[in-house]
Amino acid sequence: MSKAIDLVQHCTTMEDVRRQVNALDDVLVPLLVTRIGYMTQAARIKGDVHQVRDEERIAAIVQRVRERTSQEGGRPEVMEAVYRALMEACIAYEHREFSRLHAGSHGLDLDQFAGEPA
Repeated sequence: MSKAIDLVQHCTTMEDVRRQVNALDDVLVPLLVTRIGYMTQAARIKGDVHQVRDEERIAAIVQRVRERTSQEGGRPEVMEAVYRALMEACIAYEHREFSRLHAGSHGLDLDQFAGEPA
């Protein structure tokens, strides 16, 4: 079974590298848009703003992503950093969506959570 790292093509110029990266971005962006769209679903489903940040879920995602990255021949520490940044952006977005969807329904100042640190 081949690994994702085996799909990396030998490049001789930066133009080659950029062309390959752009092609991957064309695949990644729609997938990330879909992933982030699920944050709106989560914000709608969660009943309490304090549920938006779930440290156990973050830890589970990090472990899963590190394992999957190792299986694909990648660098787990790099992928963890990418995913932690992605999750922080998603959490901030989900806080905004929670605030928008639940405005006035909880008697809380939901803006206080919009920029909640990691």
